[in-house]
Amino acid sequence: MRWRTPEAQLGACSRWRVIAWALALGGLVWAARGADVQPGALVAGAPFMASFLARMLPPDLTVVPSLVEPTLETLQMAIAGTALAIVLAAPLGLLAARNVSPHPALYWAARGVLNVLRGINEFVFALIFVAAVGLGPFPGVLALGVHTAGMLGKFYGEAIEAVAVAPIEGIQATGAGRLQTIRFAILPQIMPAVVAFNLYRFEVAVRSATVLGLVGAGGLGFALMANMRLFKYPEVATILLLILALVAVTDLVSTRVRKRFL
Repeated sequence: MRWRTPEAQLGACSRWRVIAWALALGGLVWAARGADVQPGALVAGAPFMASFLARMLPPDLTVVPSLVEPTLETLQMAIAGTALAIVLAAPLGLLAARNVSPHPALYWAARGVLNVLRGINEFVFALIFVAAVGLGPFPGVLALGVHTAGMLGKFYGEAIEAVAVAPIEGIQATGAGRLQTIRFAILPQIMPAVVAFNLYRFEVAVRSATVLGLVGAGGLGFALMANMRLFKYPEVATILLLILALVAVTDLVSTRVRKRFL
């Protein structure tokens, strides 16, 4: 066996580091060219952006009472969509965990389903469900639930695969079955992570629900689209402020719940 001196090892590490940086830089240049990144165009368009923002000022706060219902509708979409996602993700997450899945075929099938749900954007799902059930918040709930289920299912599966083996072996030694093992050995270990994942995805669902209305799924997004089409820019500014306020409040409440629970 050939031993290398520390100096040779350090030189090899330096070469690999240079190669890694060169590949990263080359990849960045390739991506920028392919994406047609033009900083000059952004600078040239700055006056037009300033003009657009100027037309939004000052916000028309007189429309706030008429936006209370769309705001609540957006929040309801996020809550219902997250609840639906949890219901769908729980069994898929169990099947997608190698250490508890009853059969490899079910494991790979669950992983495939989660990849599909996670890989298709909620806007695409919203378009599909709008075509199926019509306009309104219900297709938004379905879109959020299906897409978020793909995310949560992956989180659940990875959390289950990372649990400590000793509690599982201990409870199995008492003659416990599969469901009892999951209930008393796995769930207590993953529950803090599950709560954190659920709250995080609820925050994301609120953000997504605010703009799903752009494809006809109701809520503040629908009001935003309608006012944009009518060139009512002060009303658009008010809606954007409400969206920011809703996201900020949701983030604050979610953070406090997470800290209190964990």
